[in-house]
Amino acid sequence: MNAGRVTCLFNEAEKEKIKGAVKAAEMNTAGEIATMVVERSDSYREAETLGAVLIAGLLALLVEILLEYSVVSSASPEWGEAGRGWGLFMLYGISIWTYIPLVILFFFPSKIIFRKYPLLKLPLVGKKRIDEAVRERAVRAFYEKGLYKTRDETGVLIFISHMERKVWILGDRGINRKVQHSFWTALASELSNGLRGNRACDALCGIIEKLGRELAAHYPKKPDDINELSDEVLK
Repeated sequence: MNAGRVTCLFNEAEKEKIKGAVKAAEMNTAGEIATMVVERSDSYREAETLGAVLIAGLLALLVEILLEYSVVSSASPEWGEAGRGWGLFMLYGISIWTYIPLVILFFFPSKIIFRKYPLLKLPLVGKKRIDEAVRERAVRAFYEKGLYKTRDETGVLIFISHMERKVWILGDRGINRKVQHSFWTALASELSNGLRGNRACDALCGIIEKLGRELAAHYPKKPDDINELSDEVLK
């Protein structure tokens, strides 16, 4: 699954509700609101590799312990000192010649597991790394979806990264000249709480409404205003 693949965060009915909220919010403003949801903002390949190494190392260690236990338990008391010496040699040989191959053997299946279940990667990725990944993906989306092309530089992107439960709200230059940064932060925090509380659709519609009122106060609708951005949930 590639980073940025469309997510099932919203069903079709919820997407229509969000689309309606965007239309209603833009009724009284020249501002343009776009919403976008991606499955995740990054593949976090370094966490995938690190997790596979840790799991492979742990599994190899468990197998190693079982092998060593089987050697010791199979040693006959009648072997005496020579037998114990041979047992120690076998234990040393097992630890040297089996552990590393076992790690290599377990590494690739472990990596497949982390790739198939990407949520397992998040505990291995720092908060700063996640924040940077979501921010960079949101900025890229802002330009990929053409939000910088609006006539009065009034495009606003509400970006949701599903796996990370992170939100970024970006306004174009025209908007940022008049809207305080604290306003974006408050909206993003409210939506993030909604995502964690499994009420993403209602939370998103709520901040779209608040955003519409704020934009209307600074950029009221013009007689020749046209809808420059899609009201659909982008992907």
